[in-house]
Amino acid sequence: MTTGFTVIRDTTPAADIPRGAVVAMGNFDGVHLGHRAVIDAALRMGRAHGKPAFAVTFEPHPRTFFSPNSPQFRLSDETNKLRLLAATGLAGAVVMTFDKARAGTSAQDFIHHDLIERLGVSGIAVGYDFHFGKGRAGSPSLLVSEGPRLGIEVDVQAHVDIEERPVSSSAIRMALAEGQIDDATAMLGGPWFVSGEVIHGEKRGRDLGYPTANIRLDKNCSLKHGIYAVRVGLGQGKDQVRLEGVASFGRRPTFDNGAPLLEVFLFDFKDDLYGAVLDVAFIGFIRDELKFDSIDALIRQMDDDSARARERLAAAPDAFPKLGAIG
Repeated sequence: MTTGFTVIRDTTPAADIPRGAVVAMGNFDGVHLGHRAVIDAALRMGRAHGKPAFAVTFEPHPRTFFSPNSPQFRLSDETNKLRLLAATGLAGAVVMTFDKARAGTSAQDFIHHDLIERLGVSGIAVGYDFHFGKGRAGSPSLLVSEGPRLGIEVDVQAHVDIEERPVSSSAIRMALAEGQIDDATAMLGGPWFVSGEVIHGEKRGRDLGYPTANIRLDKNCSLKHGIYAVRVGLGQGKDQVRLEGVASFGRRPTFDNGAPLLEVFLFDFKDDLYGAVLDVAFIGFIRDELKFDSIDALIRQMDDDSARARERLAAAPDAFPKLGAIG
């Protein structure tokens, strides 16, 4: 785990911003293998120049700003994105607020004001498809052409492919929406995960012999409704306890067909978790969500789901998202 990860925001005083850093620029939703190639390029450049390497990212996600009425399934919220970035070896992240003013900033002004004057960057790493500035006029080729004049090294990373398919956040979203957990894991370089506070539910699971920790996910989460084998992190940092279980994400059609809810049954665990924050990593898809004609049929299926989840977890690599501490 990386310690001392610094987060710089628009309100950070100029005196607190390290000058001459190398930056990896991107939205970094999910911090997948393509993102990590850009980050690794920045880290190599930083080592070569004897400079710290930072991520430059934007919040909220620009698509949310430009299309507020179109649901945006984010692979990682701001906090989890920073936790993922903190585990890569970066010294920190520059989180730029994406608002009307930034959306209207020209690419040239962004380079000169935000990157040169405010951050004083000495090197930039980007992906081949990264665009910035008003009308997305800024491009990797613009950075390459401007680099020598500004005395900045620029590294443009090509796309990363898995089995001849480009890795992208949209491809991972599609895989999760289809329950293709193995594909999502391969593109992310580790299990996809969510975090949330355990809330009170209807307590039906307790009556069925399967007490669950219930977490309300973002309303735009497009994960396929169904049953999953999961690994769970309880607590933070080096003291985090790792658990295993089976989880249901969906509307509970046997009972109320209500708002989507993540319900996690932890194997061999009895403690009260209300109010606790859990990291839930999705290891394997077990089956689609179903409606049952009787409670007995539901319990029999839950018994089978648990057995299959245990088998899936036993066969899976002992993987969990690599998360760092945010300074």
